[in-house]
Amino acid sequence: MHNEGDRVRPSSTRRRGTVDYMRIAGSRSNVHGLVEVDVTEARERIRTIAEQTDETLSFTGFVVFCLGRAIEDHPESNAYRDWRGRIHVFDDVDVNVLVETTIHGEQLGVPHVVRATNRRSLRSVHDEIRTAQESSDPTALPRRSTLALRLPGIVRRQLWRLPQLFPKRWKGMAGTVAVTSIGMFGGGSGWAVTPTNYTVQLTVGGIDTKPRYIDGELSPREILNLTVTFDHDVVDGATATRFTGRLRELIEDAHGIPEPDDL
Repeated sequence: MHNEGDRVRPSSTRRRGTVDYMRIAGSRSNVHGLVEVDVTEARERIRTIAEQTDETLSFTGFVVFCLGRAIEDHPESNAYRDWRGRIHVFDDVDVNVLVETTIHGEQLGVPHVVRATNRRSLRSVHDEIRTAQESSDPTALPRRSTLALRLPGIVRRQLWRLPQLFPKRWKGMAGTVAVTSIGMFGGGSGWAVTPTNYTVQLTVGGIDTKPRYIDGELSPREILNLTVTFDHDVVDGATATRFTGRLRELIEDAHGIPEPDDL
């Protein structure tokens, strides 16, 4: 039965790319960890900086910075298998981060690669993310990419097999690890579990206030819901556990964020 209010519209070329990516990513040996991280100290320092300097430090930039440092301490996580079964371990931690921006009045999350985060300062990472957010149209695709997305699906999807085939090409195109966020478009707590083509991906969820014992006393704390995803074909459980512990430590210590007396 036909309803006059029904509409049929073609899928955009960018949406085709997303569909292809998710289909290939779903075939990887991904393992997800749902982690609660106390971000009270980090958020308090960010608020203090905003009050004293009228500048809000990017929380996403802070997470990206901590991710770079954690992988620097556990470099075996910054690796991919090639088509011959060899493991490629990269020195630079290139983070593909989902950046919130506004295009034609609509909030969108678009990918941007922050290169060599393990060798950069938090300020440098923050400035690059802010610049990407203020870009006039970071969603614009090169002509070659637009034409590629018009190819038949069975051909297009081979592009997303690059991590398994040619890791160096994947690094140059899309980075080595990823950070995405569901918290940027809404409040409240919660985790997201999603397929990924990366060996390591962080999915930043919501932040909620929960009671925690600190030095024997119960106090309200700001708790971040963080999903840490690993490709088990590359990273084993012990390595993943050590990496996640180091990442949690860095975030909870507000690593890289100046204390009020240092401003």
